[in-house]
Amino acid sequence: MNRYILPLSVLGTAVGGAVLLKDFVAGGACPSKTTIPGKTVIVTGANTGIGKQTALELAKRGGTIILACRDLEKCEAAAKEIRGETLNHHVNARHLDLASLKSIREFAAKIIEEEERVHILINNAAVMRCPHWTTEDGFEMQLGVNYLGHFLLTNLLLDKLKASAPSRIINLSSLAHVAGHIDFEDLNWEKRKYDTKAAYCQSKLAVVLFTKELSRRLQGTGVTVNALHPGVARTELGRHTGMHRSAFSSFTLGPIFWLLVKSPQLAAQPSTYLAVAEELEGVSGKYFEGLKEKAPALEAEDEEVAQRLWAESARLVGLEMSYGSSERGQPLPR
Repeated sequence: MNRYILPLSVLGTAVGGAVLLKDFVAGGACPSKTTIPGKTVIVTGANTGIGKQTALELAKRGGTIILACRDLEKCEAAAKEIRGETLNHHVNARHLDLASLKSIREFAAKIIEEEERVHILINNAAVMRCPHWTTEDGFEMQLGVNYLGHFLLTNLLLDKLKASAPSRIINLSSLAHVAGHIDFEDLNWEKRKYDTKAAYCQSKLAVVLFTKELSRRLQGTGVTVNALHPGVARTELGRHTGMHRSAFSSFTLGPIFWLLVKSPQLAAQPSTYLAVAEELEGVSGKYFEGLKEKAPALEAEDEEVAQRLWAESARLVGLEMSYGSSERGQPLPR
């Protein structure tokens, strides 16, 4: 029997070390214990994955949570599940299709009419590496959903957020933004051969640039905005990548994925942290990887690119601006 003690001890140490290493790589839990009773939170894409877990975390802290999702049936099921788990009855489902400017305007109008305050907006919803689809308004799907939809939604809710100050906007980007480039000559991939990865990276770079420019515009309003990379998580977001379809990749890369890929619960911790942490009061225009502030890609820091992207985005979605643009969002010319 004694001959098994040492191997078992070594095995136990290895397993324990691996678990600790995984926790370290994953970034750990939100360190803030702040509760948010009386605060209203909107989370887009909250029927599954990181969005659902973020909504759950904030519901546990006593917030009034609005789940904003394209599939209302799944959204209502998620809201019911969160209410049951947290015993917080202030968790509601609303329809929001970020691939439709009409849906975004209808959602925002309803929020403005029905909600007295909005304290936290978490722009979480995303699509990743999908085929060359276009939105209802003619935008490349990843740019349209990940960035342009949230750009319009946020701007439509800004007055409500300002009236609710101090308030916070959290934009989910990705480490992939470092490989992104904003191609103003072909934002919607109508001239080039479509590259699903490059399109995703561009959309996530756009989110960081939007965060930087919005922060500049919101100075002195009591509204902060930050972007974050939540980490790579086991969610439905990667369904178009084919990453786990082969037995070979699952077997050979399995241990690496186990170490580096977070659960949705762990991946929701950075969003939760940015939403509630008292030490982040007043912090704005920053980019976080997990729970730590990091410098984003150089192009993400380019003020001229950020301002040009803002102006072009406002034109595309029909946002009323001082320089004049149409009331309605127009699709790009074909």
